[in-house]
Amino acid sequence: MTSPIVLLALVGVLYTAGVYLLLERSLTRVLLGVLVLGNATNVLVIVAGGPTGAAPLVGRAPEETMSDALVQALVLTAIVITLGVSAFLLALIHRAWTLDREDDLTEDTEDRSVRRRLARGEQEDEEELDTTGCENVSDTDPEDTETGPDPVRAAAGAIGEDGR
Repeated sequence: MTSPIVLLALVGVLYTAGVYLLLERSLTRVLLGVLVLGNATNVLVIVAGGPTGAAPLVGRAPEETMSDALVQALVLTAIVITLGVSAFLLALIHRAWTLDREDDLTEDTEDRSVRRRLARGEQEDEEELDTTGCENVSDTDPEDTETGPDPVRAAAGAIGEDGR
C-alpha cells in the first residue's frame, strides 16, 4: 500500500505540471495540460475516498471491509468528462492545423490594443477596458488605414434631442 502522503505529493506535482502546460501557447501542450489535470483530479478523488478495501460487491465481503463505490463512480465520470474535453480540444487543434499549419495561438488585435492603451496611460489595468464596441476604435486598426464613420455616433446624431 502506498502512503497517502506520497499520493498527495504526486497530486501536487501533477497539478503543477498540468497548470504549466495549460498556460503554454501551443494547443498540443494545452491538451496535454488538460489530460494531466484530469489525472491529478482522479488521483486526488481516490486519495480522498479513504482507505482501500474489498471490492464493493454485495455478498463477497463484509460491508465493513468494502471500499466506497461512490469514489469509483466519481473517477469513472471524471475520466469520461476528460475524454470529451480532450476530443473537443483535438478537434480545435486539427482545425487550427488545417488552417494555419501551426498549433500556436497567435496574438489578436485586441491584445495589441490593450497593450497600446496601457502604454499610453489611457487606462490603469485591463479590467477598466470595456471591449464592447471596440471594433470602431481606431487603435485596433493598423496605423496606415483610415476608419469609416462611427455608426453609433451617426445614429445618435440622426435621432436628435427629442428621441425621434
